[in-house]
Amino acid sequence: MFSDLGVRSVFGFWSLVFGFWSLVFGLWSLAKFRATFGKAQPFRSSGGTAARMDLNNQMINRREFIRNFGLTSAGLIILPNVAFSQSADPWKTEYPKILGRIKAPKFPKRDFLITKYGAKAVAGFDSREAINKAIDACSKAGGGRVVVPAGEFLTGAIRLKSNVNLHVSKGATLKFSMDPNAYLPIVHTRWEGMELMHLSPFIYAYEQTNVAITGEGTLDGQGKSFFWKWHGNPNYGGDPKVLSQRPARARLYEMMDKNVPVAERIFGLGHYLRPQFIQPYKCKNVLIEGVTIVDSPMWEVHPVLCENVIVRDLHISTHGPNNDGCDPESCKDVLIDNCFFDTGDDCIAIKSGRNNDGRRINVPTENIIVRNCTMKDGHGGITVGSEISGGVRNLFAHDCKMDSPNLDHALRVKNNASRGGLLENFYFKNITVGEVAHAVITIDFNYEEGAKGDFTPVVRNYVVDNLTSGKSKYAVDIQGLDKFPIYDVAISNSNFGVVENKSVIKNVKGLKLNNVTVEGKRVDSL
Repeated sequence: MFSDLGVRSVFGFWSLVFGFWSLVFGLWSLAKFRATFGKAQPFRSSGGTAARMDLNNQMINRREFIRNFGLTSAGLIILPNVAFSQSADPWKTEYPKILGRIKAPKFPKRDFLITKYGAKAVAGFDSREAINKAIDACSKAGGGRVVVPAGEFLTGAIRLKSNVNLHVSKGATLKFSMDPNAYLPIVHTRWEGMELMHLSPFIYAYEQTNVAITGEGTLDGQGKSFFWKWHGNPNYGGDPKVLSQRPARARLYEMMDKNVPVAERIFGLGHYLRPQFIQPYKCKNVLIEGVTIVDSPMWEVHPVLCENVIVRDLHISTHGPNNDGCDPESCKDVLIDNCFFDTGDDCIAIKSGRNNDGRRINVPTENIIVRNCTMKDGHGGITVGSEISGGVRNLFAHDCKMDSPNLDHALRVKNNASRGGLLENFYFKNITVGEVAHAVITIDFNYEEGAKGDFTPVVRNYVVDNLTSGKSKYAVDIQGLDKFPIYDVAISNSNFGVVENKSVIKNVKGLKLNNVTVEGKRVDSL
């Protein structure tokens, strides 16, 4: 008869053997899958009929592959992420690697004053041409700072170029025009996770390297005075019978669903899709630092398909419709540091494309660090979703404070079966929550379309440590779908203060609590 030690040894041995062969089979299956069907190419923006047919064929073949190997969608997604989620302490092994790769761009010590190119701090004078001339001259000279001096300057769309730092000095305000013509010509952009040709974002860069917006000045989008009414909501001065974004949004949705090439998705004047405020697109080495942003038309800071991004020391205060604070989308190596958010929507919302467009482009947002930020009003403090069909992985957030009766959720994930997308390896620690209106931690697969869709929403390896909250309706609200549960949520060393209702837990596998208290009582379940 085996001793206890012997039993444990034998059990451990066969567990290792089983785990080894499971891993081998998983890797072999993945290799065969990739060899047979190829790998999606990043940054591909459009394709013709043949490309769409090939995409449809690949999707059918993938489903056949899954059936032939007897693997369900859930079986594929729960293969172990050995290299990352099982490491001893990702804060010690992975976090330093990500932070070490993120570097601020450097610029030559040359200044280009916009007033020397014709800009005037005079009411009604349009300085757009002068500002863009200064940017062109700076870039052609090898780079430097384009300086906005103290004063109020009216402008339209600003186009950043490589090696240019747009420096908005203390006491300076760039006030953006309420004339939609000021944002022509149309550009390749992304709106709510869908690609199109549309009005330029207020400050835009496309395929540039080493770009920055810095300074202690103010960027004023005049959204409340003009752009917010395009939403169509009477609460923001709109009248859906007169003008609204809804018809254009539905048309863009249809184009996305049909995989219409982006070059043919032409919008612009008269479609009432509000432009984003700041959008570097397919750029490398991006710095947005120090400025104050007010009255944005829509999303404020929206890097898309960018690499090595720093968003630091911003003060964002804008309460319009869809006024997200910072939305990195399909980006890699992102630092959001010491920012203040007081917004009309999510303070931070990490994204990777909506539905067909997210799957077609297939570029996740990965390696994100959020630290030392303060969140007041908003829908969510640190949110992932909902446009996340390309996936999100490796998010670290620490030492953040969130507190407002008008903040719905502190930590939030929103997904559904229309989006799909693999969301994994989220780590939070040292999060201080005063008050939120709904739940401190929310993971919701019922968002918008909910179970209506053919794509698998996945959340796994969601880890929270040392969180404290003062007041909320629920401690946590975690809801997967019947067919698609949420995997591996761990909460440790955390205290939820005043809680009105019992937590909501539906379709969750692997919820673990360690040293968690609710209203002063230690709990083993929620």
